[in-house]
Amino acid sequence: MWKLAVGFALFAGLGLYMISTGGDIDMGGEKHGADAMHSEAPAPAASAAAPAASEAK
Repeated sequence: MWKLAVGFALFAGLGLYMISTGGDIDMGGEKHGADAMHSEAPAPAASAAAPAASEAK
């Protein structure tokens, strides 16, 4: 029984350590509307591949 308690304590300590060193972690759940963070759309890959395809001919 004591092994279970020691294992739980070690696992909980490891979890707390990983959360505390994880940086900006938001535990608020899903965000909608103005609270939602959006990243910029990636650059279109088709425009970058088009010049390379025309040079290969």
